[in-house]
Amino acid sequence: MNWLYLLLAGVFEVAWAVGLKATHGFTRPLPTIGVLLSMGLSMGLLGLAVRNLPISTAYAVWTGIGTLGAALFGVLLYDEPVSIPKLACIGMIAAGIIGLKFLTVQPA
Repeated sequence: MNWLYLLLAGVFEVAWAVGLKATHGFTRPLPTIGVLLSMGLSMGLLGLAVRNLPISTAYAVWTGIGTLGAALFGVLLYDEPVSIPKLACIGMIAAGIIGLKFLTVQPA
């Protein structure tokens, strides 16, 4: 269940990071409310996950999911440039997340 909390926290991390651009510096009320709600949900779910996961693992995975999602949506929604080196680096982040999931020993 802890990994599910962490995954959901990462999804809300992506939501607020991507939504941040739509707030136009927090001058648009509805996107701002969405971003603030996503931030709160992301942090709340992260808090639940770290009850039983090491903070070093949980934080790395949480920020990694946010990084992957923001990079993907930046390319898809905002036409940000893509290059082989950029994709390779993003791939290393994904590999790190997967490695942490399968190599992390949870406390008993």
